[in-house]
Amino acid sequence: MVTLTIDGKTVRVPQGTTILEAARTADIRIPHLCYLKGLNEIAACRVCCVEVEGERAMVTACNNPVQEGMVVRTNSPRARATRRVNVELILSQHDCKCATCVRSGNCQLQDTANDLGILEVPYETQLPQGLRMAWTTTYPLYHDYNKCIKCMRCVQVCDKVQSLNIWDVAGTGSRTNIDVSGNRVIKDSDCALCGQCITHCPTGGLRERDDTQRAFAALADPDKVTVVQVAPAVRAAWGEALGLPRELATMGRIAACLRRLGFQYIFDTTFTADLTIMEEGSELLRRLKDGQLERWPMFTSCCPGWVRFLKGQYPQLTGQLSTAKSPQQMFGSVAKSWLAQKLGVEPERIFCVSIMPCVAKKAESELPTMATAQGPDVDLVLTTREFARMVRSDKLTPALLPEEPLDDPMGVSSGAGVIFGATGGVMEAALRTASYLLTGANPDPEAFTAVRVGPGLREATYDLAGTSLRCAVVSGLGNTRRLLERLLAGKVHYDFVEVMACPGGCVGGGGQPIDKEDRELGSTRGDQLYQLDRKAPLRFSHENPQVQALYREYLGQPLSHLSEQLLHTDHKGWNMPGEA
Repeated sequence: MVTLTIDGKTVRVPQGTTILEAARTADIRIPHLCYLKGLNEIAACRVCCVEVEGERAMVTACNNPVQEGMVVRTNSPRARATRRVNVELILSQHDCKCATCVRSGNCQLQDTANDLGILEVPYETQLPQGLRMAWTTTYPLYHDYNKCIKCMRCVQVCDKVQSLNIWDVAGTGSRTNIDVSGNRVIKDSDCALCGQCITHCPTGGLRERDDTQRAFAALADPDKVTVVQVAPAVRAAWGEALGLPRELATMGRIAACLRRLGFQYIFDTTFTADLTIMEEGSELLRRLKDGQLERWPMFTSCCPGWVRFLKGQYPQLTGQLSTAKSPQQMFGSVAKSWLAQKLGVEPERIFCVSIMPCVAKKAESELPTMATAQGPDVDLVLTTREFARMVRSDKLTPALLPEEPLDDPMGVSSGAGVIFGATGGVMEAALRTASYLLTGANPDPEAFTAVRVGPGLREATYDLAGTSLRCAVVSGLGNTRRLLERLLAGKVHYDFVEVMACPGGCVGGGGQPIDKEDRELGSTRGDQLYQLDRKAPLRFSHENPQVQALYREYLGQPLSHLSEQLLHTDHKGWNMPGEA
């Protein structure tokens, strides 16, 4: 252990602890912009400079370890002056039009500048002219060069966590900027649209394409019947963006907000998560029975970021994806067929909106394979952040709204559908129903929790009525790449693999609220979904009475001709850039 003094406090921490982390143990916060523990400890912004007694130069706190007897002053006159100059220099190369920035009020640079009392920038503004307009505004991910502070967070997250290497440093000196690596256009790259670069950006340098005005326009159109679905992971995070405690951020209050925004019919994507289990579980058992899993496993296909990654990086394995559409797309397909019939409206009048924790869902809804003669299955996708902005735009106060029910006939769902939002949840939900289909009896709903917690890659083997099923669950594309390489090398074999592109699953998705304190909240949000599952009156997808009604009245049975037509897709029907 090392003993040191920080701002007059005696602190004892393990050898090798950085000054920044040591200060945190004493509840002393040192401002920083570029630092991400374990990922980006390069002191690029120099905002964390502190004064260390005996050192002539200022010391960066994020990458310098403590030493025995060290005396640190984080807010001495010299430290404050140095920090102020460094932030002023960053601002001189930053578009400071905060009123028109999506991150205003949730921006680490804005907070730091305000805390330092910087009211004007004494240095000449050096914005990279013309670069703002160089980026396509139609792609689901938007990069604003003029708001980028070159902190390198996006580069490191994309490289070290997601193993994609989409971003890189371009230029030198004052002309340095972050751009798509290899001088590629973003839409022609292997970007999976996981959005992790957005959630780890400290400013507005990266954001999703904003579709809120399209949503408001649809709500104002009297010829459109607006139908909205809300993904499971959204309920675990939306309150964070609105200052709402988790116990008040319920699905009932989401419904209340959506009705006041003007949506006519409000549903839960967990309904079609249950439907996905019926189709995907039946497909798994069919492939298992037909001997199709002897060499390669069946992969889940719920996560569009993962599907983009596989098709771009390992296209030879595309055929191993489940043909089942994601719950989002199944919902749109059912809304424009069965629901339209129930409501007595033309399918073309249905305008289907999704609220998702994901940026890749925007691209998924626009795929040519996700549409029929009535138009796209899903017309518009909003992230959790966009939904929160719409709530703020209408000056709604969710805490004061009474909870309201969802609409019928797709308003009932199971706990199995809820846990789709957490890594391992799809696998666990599928195993519950697969066990029932094989044995005719429900298993203990807690029988498959081995796939629920643990490292980014988890393995388990289950005996289902004498059938051994080798399973793997993986989240994060870096972990996914390692799993696929082991599969291709013949080092492992599985029958069923669940993949989520974002670490922790959809709860940690690229469309979720951004935490200014850089906390990774996926685990906390995931725990909330599992708690909802435990409290749910229904724990099994196959027991959902409204899913049963859908099959009885319309689809017939899982994998029927009509369900194949509406609920399944051909992943080979569209190509990633460079894919033959």
